[in-house]
Amino acid sequence: MSSPAAMLRIPSATVQCHASNLLQLPDKTLLCAFFGGSQEGLPDISIWLSRLKPGSTSWTEPEKVSYDDGRSCQNPVLFRDPINGRIWLFHMSQDAGNQDGAYMLARTSKDNGITWSHATRPLGDKKGVFTRQPVVVRHDGTWVLPVFYCRSEPGYRWIGSNDISGIFYSKDQGKTWHEKQLLDGIGACHMNILKPASQGSPWVAFFRSRWADNVYRATSSDGLDWDTPRPTTLLNPNSGICAARLASGRIAIVFNDSAASPESLKREGLYDDITPEDDKRPNQEAVGGKQAIWGTPRKRLSVGISDDEGLTWRVRILEDGDGYCMTNSSTGQENRELSYPSIWADAQNGKDVVHVAFTFHRQYIKYAYIEDLDKWMGA
Repeated sequence: MSSPAAMLRIPSATVQCHASNLLQLPDKTLLCAFFGGSQEGLPDISIWLSRLKPGSTSWTEPEKVSYDDGRSCQNPVLFRDPINGRIWLFHMSQDAGNQDGAYMLARTSKDNGITWSHATRPLGDKKGVFTRQPVVVRHDGTWVLPVFYCRSEPGYRWIGSNDISGIFYSKDQGKTWHEKQLLDGIGACHMNILKPASQGSPWVAFFRSRWADNVYRATSSDGLDWDTPRPTTLLNPNSGICAARLASGRIAIVFNDSAASPESLKREGLYDDITPEDDKRPNQEAVGGKQAIWGTPRKRLSVGISDDEGLTWRVRILEDGDGYCMTNSSTGQENRELSYPSIWADAQNGKDVVHVAFTFHRQYIKYAYIEDLDKWMGA
């Protein structure tokens, strides 16, 4: 893995793979969790795990590590307890495309992801709360888990038009959780929290947009209470993002450099191609005159670097293609999106090193290793 931007394919055991999440262990082994099955929302979708050992040039064959009979398991998040080294796996479980009815499951591992505990529901009966981004730990040891709330009105089908972000936080290593919501940020979801670069600096968070316009940004003085998310200069097609604080103190983000236009093709919703014929519910109505936009091409997967906490960016394309995503189906290779990145930042010989995993056409997870980010960016 010595080239400036080396690429590897993570093996797949299923027709569809999506929503990867990276975690690096102390020995530099990388874990990559993702969901896989026949198609997102269908009941065979489960959570899989592969690993890349230091010095290896191939990822291990994935193993199924979590499932929920009759439900679709999605959006895994890996976290290592900094006190005892236990690995946590959070993910959602939902019935078909009803994200507003999803609940969270969690499993833990004492042997770096080799074996896992039985699933628990850390939020109890809380419904409609989705994970996507990593847990961060405050200076006082509080775990902060960013979430987004999939909200809809009774009798309507969820399509994302009333989603908001928030956090769940735990002061006792995940035994109990409390929550705070960003009530004035409708449409800003997939909250991605970064700790301050230095003492006295603000916390920063970035968001995906249901309006398929821009990446959004918010700040906080404590990581718990946040101001209103506002658009950045980066584009977003209503698709996942991931940002990380580099060893140099700067911010790196991976995102799709595309957005909706009046001419863009649009889908009815994320699950329009698996909605049962007998589901006659109408899609949820617009909120504040806005309705979630689906189907904007998830193309130009790009890396951005910011020296000023996300106000301005330098950008380079990591992988390009037409990004077609008017269907989620992988069976006939119809979907061609490049999406849902996960980024892990490291340092080597004083240089910023970046690991990225992302969805390649929903057929498999692709991994990129950038051993000198500044050189790769052309700085």
